[in-house]
Amino acid sequence: MNIDGSVSIQLAQRGVAYAPQIVRAAQSNGLDPALLAAVAAQETGGPGSNGGRNVMGDGGHGHGLFQIDDRWHAFAKTGAAMDPARNANYAAGMIAGLIKRYGGNVREALSAYSAGDPHAAGTRTTWGDGATLGYADSVFRHYALLTGASPQGEAEESARADAPDASNRVNALLALSDELSRLPGAYHHRFPGPAQRTAGGVDATGHSTRQATSYDAYLNGDD
Repeated sequence: MNIDGSVSIQLAQRGVAYAPQIVRAAQSNGLDPALLAAVAAQETGGPGSNGGRNVMGDGGHGHGLFQIDDRWHAFAKTGAAMDPARNANYAAGMIAGLIKRYGGNVREALSAYSAGDPHAAGTRTTWGDGATLGYADSVFRHYALLTGASPQGEAEESARADAPDASNRVNALLALSDELSRLPGAYHHRFPGPAQRTAGGVDATGHSTRQATSYDAYLNGDD
């Protein structure tokens, strides 16, 4: 597969760290490179930042750009997990598989990647303007910073056109995120790998979804 160097350059110009590795992983797995970059930014960049960091987080359990959890993924227990290219490729494979599983619904795929449940809010992020967003919506915001568009595509554009009031829609989403965050769930990093999934494809540990108070707290494993 030929890798489009211009895509790497464009993402790097927007502050994406490890852009070549992210682009290669995305294209190898049939993903939009900007979407994968947005997930990296959500995982290890922080609100308002397009960059991602190759770090250990979540009390030492989260590995690399995409914070793959060693409690649920054997890959994360290997040295490859801290290699940005291999970490990105592993995450891209997971996300691509979830998008396919949920019929192309990017929001549900990202929610499942975050919390093991396509309808969970996942880890919430508070942005500089005070907006607190669930995992998928925070990734969408990173994506918009990178591209000015939505990764959900025409389906999401149509949903926006049908909605009577954008502000009411956002408020309803945030209320739903608060409600869902109180339901049992699991971290996206706990979403089982190919050899660990249950029949339903959702982690069945019954752990509550973790709500990080800040990116630094999340990466350091504090509540």
